[in-house]
Amino acid sequence: MANTEPNQRTIGAPVVSLSMPRLRRVKGRLEDRPVDGPKRVLLAAPRGYCAGVDRAVIAVEKALARYGAPVYVRKQIVHNLHVVQSLEKMGAIFVDEVDEVPEGATVVFSAHGVSPAVVSDAASRSLNTIDATCPLVTKVHREAVRFARGGLEILLIGHVGHEEVEGTFGEAPEHITIVNSPDDVDTLEVKNPDNLVWLSQTTLSVDETMDTVRRLRERFPNLQDPPSDDICYATQNRQLAVKKLAPECDVVIVVGSANSSNSVRLVEVALEYGARAAYRVDFTDEVKQEWLEGARTVGVSSGASVPEDLVQDLLDDLEDAGYKDVQAVVTAEEDLVFSLPKELRHDADGGRDERALGGRRR
Repeated sequence: MANTEPNQRTIGAPVVSLSMPRLRRVKGRLEDRPVDGPKRVLLAAPRGYCAGVDRAVIAVEKALARYGAPVYVRKQIVHNLHVVQSLEKMGAIFVDEVDEVPEGATVVFSAHGVSPAVVSDAASRSLNTIDATCPLVTKVHREAVRFARGGLEILLIGHVGHEEVEGTFGEAPEHITIVNSPDDVDTLEVKNPDNLVWLSQTTLSVDETMDTVRRLRERFPNLQDPPSDDICYATQNRQLAVKKLAPECDVVIVVGSANSSNSVRLVEVALEYGARAAYRVDFTDEVKQEWLEGARTVGVSSGASVPEDLVQDLLDDLEDAGYKDVQAVVTAEEDLVFSLPKELRHDADGGRDERALGGRRR
């Protein structure tokens, strides 16, 4: 790439071993129109795949290799259109509920987790289940169970209808009240204001969650905190990178799907922290020429369920439009690898997968 240090486009990109096909890009779709000054891209690092998404997608690929197609997946394995379409081509079948899965078949639970009722339904159909729930979501589930057993009333900060929230709620429905937004706090009804603890969905805006907690504590001063922050490291890291680049950007483009909570939050964070405009796209061909009118600096990031190839396609289009100078904005380095689901830690011939027990990337 002319005028671009070779490593700048890959700094902060996740290191994954997936077989997702890259889309065919239409070259020259965006025009190189003059602006007042030099053009550049500020590329957020880290961005894209997190350890939980990496683990979940690889789980489906390995399940297909081990058991053969079809392998069923309850809900979208992760919230990304390209990933889902690619896995469908490999033989995965996505269903809304386990009663759509033939008895005795293999089903993978998505990264967002499931309630005990779903696990029970799968067992009643003699399904071969593989749990690809993100370990950080599993942590929240366990906290909910522990707090409920201790008699606490749980205020779960999260979006009603999101699979992760449904799964956590299902762990202790008699003890959990969902707080959908900060504005819900004023009308919240609780049984005992002195016996409360809060938990949260892992993919929320850090700032909005803390605002919700602040308002909850104003109403309920004895509100207890969980042992550690529930918002996952990857969500926080991606938001922090966008916060850092946004004030310098005329426009920020986030690659991610509409049902990806963390991708949508990145757009909101960009606007809140000073970007003149911010947009979300599934694919680079959704970028409109008018978004770049007069823009000297374009910020780029991607949600935690987005393959890096989709970001590289966007950078190629931006290069066509004259944004050849790509500067990485690095706020953290990620090397975490989660262990695979226990059913997939060995290959079909009995050999252990090199990443079976997780750890740190070398």
